[in-house]
Amino acid sequence: MSVRGKDRQIDNIEFNVGDIARSKAFYGGAFGWTFVDYGPTYTEFTDGRLTGGFTTGEPVRPGGPLIILYADNLAETQQRLHTLGAVITRQTFAFPGGSRFHFTDPDGYELAVWTAHE
Repeated sequence: MSVRGKDRQIDNIEFNVGDIARSKAFYGGAFGWTFVDYGPTYTEFTDGRLTGGFTTGEPVRPGGPLIILYADNLAETQQRLHTLGAVITRQTFAFPGGSRFHFTDPDGYELAVWTAHE
């Protein structure tokens, strides 16, 4: 997540994968994506318009990638989501360059919201 997003827009899509090198070879070969490595468990990809990431830091989840939104104010966004009925499934945690939390919407879809460290 090298570029700061815009408040309340989808900013990133994260795939939990079993093997980052395999995923890079597959998506790079299939779609021409390029990559920036952030250590052994995370690689950012871009297709020239949208960024995302491959991580081995979480188990592979059926049901697709994790959609990540950006927020200027993480605490305010978390409170707004809670008020609207979201369930916070992973409390705010820090990672290099930012912080994020995870939530489920009323249908049970898991999403995340992040903000950059100032």
